[in-house]
Amino acid sequence: MSRQWITGYRSYELGAFDEQSPKVQIIKRALREQMVNLIENGCDWIITGAQLGTEQWAVEIAADLKTTFPGQFQIAVMLPFAEFGSQWNENNQMRLQHVLALADFSTTVSRSEYHSPQQLKNYQRFMLTHTDGALLLYDSENEGKTHYDLGAIHQFQSDHPYVCQLIEFDDLQEVADQYEAERNAEFSE
Repeated sequence: MSRQWITGYRSYELGAFDEQSPKVQIIKRALREQMVNLIENGCDWIITGAQLGTEQWAVEIAADLKTTFPGQFQIAVMLPFAEFGSQWNENNQMRLQHVLALADFSTTVSRSEYHSPQQLKNYQRFMLTHTDGALLLYDSENEGKTHYDLGAIHQFQSDHPYVCQLIEFDDLQEVADQYEAERNAEFSE
C-alpha cells in the first residue's frame, strides 16, 4: 500500500489563473506524468488538500486517470479546517465543490473553523503521518507557501522513512520543451 501526498504552489503564486493557459497545461502535464509513475509503482491513494492550483489540479488529473487505471487507486481530499474556502469568491467556491465531488473521500482535519496557525501545523502532521511519501510542485529558488510543507517534510524525514519528490521549474521546462517538440512534429507531418 502506498499513499502519496500531493501539494505545491497555489495558482496565485504562479500567476496561473486561466486553466487553458500554456503555463497551466505544462504544469498539469508534469503532474500527470509523475502521478502515472506513482500509480504504476503501487500508489493506491492520492491524498491532497483543496487549495487553488496544484492541489485542485492534482484531484482533476487523478479523477481523469481513473479511466486509465480503473480500481487501482482512490482520491482523498483533506481540508485543514471547517468552512475551508468559505471566504473565496463564488467561482472558486464552485471549483472547490467540484473538486470535493471528484474525491472518493473528503473530510476536515480540524472540525473547527480557522482560528490558529496551529491548525495548519496539525494538518501538515496529519498529512505526514497518513502518507508514505510526497510529490511537491516546488522550486527552492521561488519560495511560496509550499516552503512550509517542505520544511515539515524534512523535519519528519529525520525520524521517519519518507520519500519526497519535487517537480521543479527545470522539470517544467523539460516538459514544455518536449511538448513543443511534439507540436512541431505534428505540424511538419
